Amino acid sequence: MAAKDDRQDTMLFSPPAPESPARAVLLAVGAALEERGYDPVDQLVGYLLSGDPTYITSYGNARSLIRGLGREELLEEIVRGYLAAVKGGHGGGKAGD
Repeated sequence: MAAKDDRQDTMLFSPPAPESPARAVLLAVGAALEERGYDPVDQLVGYLLSGDPTYITSYGNARSLIRGLGREELLEEIVRGYLAAVKGGHGGGKAGD
């Protein structure tokens, strides 16, 4: 029986997915809100529901960053991240709520 030559197999390279702009903005805005003593979840929910940018601090250019994206883009990223976490078993204990 002939030994299989592994060098003949085609290798599949999957580069890491680039970080989405929405994810980068959410992380930066969340960090700025925390640094200023705000609860990022409460403030982001307020902004996403109302569209009122005053829910977001201007500290660290956070308000300008978040206004550079549509709320729909931010929601898509949040849902995408949530579903990935639940699928991966990292739902933070809230998946069944």
